[in-house]
Amino acid sequence: MHVRITPSILNADFNNLDSEIAKVAADSDLIHLDIMDNIFVPNFTFDFGSASKIISNCPIPVDAHLMVAEVDRIGIEYAETGASSVTFHIEASENPEKLITEIKKRGVRAGVAVKPNTPFNEIIDLVNLVDMVLIMTVEPGFGGQSFMGDQMAKVAQVRAALNSTQRDVWLQVDGGISAETIEIATKAGADTFVAGSAVYKSEDPAEMVRKLRFLAENQLNNL
Repeated sequence: MHVRITPSILNADFNNLDSEIAKVAADSDLIHLDIMDNIFVPNFTFDFGSASKIISNCPIPVDAHLMVAEVDRIGIEYAETGASSVTFHIEASENPEKLITEIKKRGVRAGVAVKPNTPFNEIIDLVNLVDMVLIMTVEPGFGGQSFMGDQMAKVAQVRAALNSTQRDVWLQVDGGISAETIEIATKAGADTFVAGSAVYKSEDPAEMVRKLRFLAENQLNNL
């Protein structure tokens, strides 16, 4: 497995996003862009125009996490923005197989996400189709929430399924990832980590990204 750190700009200064992204770009694998519509989740972040501008201006690849209704349509639109990866929630999709196909047809990685109360069996049939599985370790909608350790059983389920496919599918966790929790998530099987508050509320965001990578890689080497 290969460790990837993908800082979320949800806790960054929205008025200075270019400089906020620049702080971590050299040390990060992707920038995680949380798209919320105040319908699927009770919060709003960026409209399509604003998000598209962020994606086009970002110096490193963008991982677009769509927490939106009507994702079967919106997911395709985001796949055409230049994002490197588009992840949608299974709870919002009426035809996930078709959406995955449409995203990948545009040369973009397709990911499927599940909320904490959604069991793994809801997405088990998609493991052979997607490029990434995202397990939410908080309820989606707001940054700064506490890590839900009870989701590690689900992470382990996904890891076991991915290992049996022999496909290179990333396993991402999002929510409460910090220096105190990243090793727990790595041990459960995650290899791709979204960190928002831990990075942008630290005195040195770049150093925090490096620290998170070190902790995850060290844990991975000890498995």
